[in-house]
Amino acid sequence: MTVAHLRTYTIKDGEMDNWLSLFNEKIVPLMSEAGIKVESTWVNEEENQFVWIRSYGDSESDIEAKEAAFYGSDWWKANVDHVRSHMTGRDIKLIKSV
Repeated sequence: MTVAHLRTYTIKDGEMDNWLSLFNEKIVPLMSEAGIKVESTWVNEEENQFVWIRSYGDSESDIEAKEAAFYGSDWWKANVDHVRSHMTGRDIKLIKSV
């Protein structure tokens, strides 16, 4: 079993290209260092949504440790406001493979 988050971010009008660059160039490598894997990403242009799945491992206890490493990083602490300034909303759901 793999535990993951299905995440849907609503991105501000006109910010999708900037968001995608930031996500791919900065956020994905930082998550990888923390042991978080980006499984897949999609863009829903009609709704200005960025939809993605990030996985953590085999148990829900992996989430806490890996998110602590990611959100505790110096880069994240220095850039969290900039990262979130691209969004107008977020929806996060816990999902598990079967």
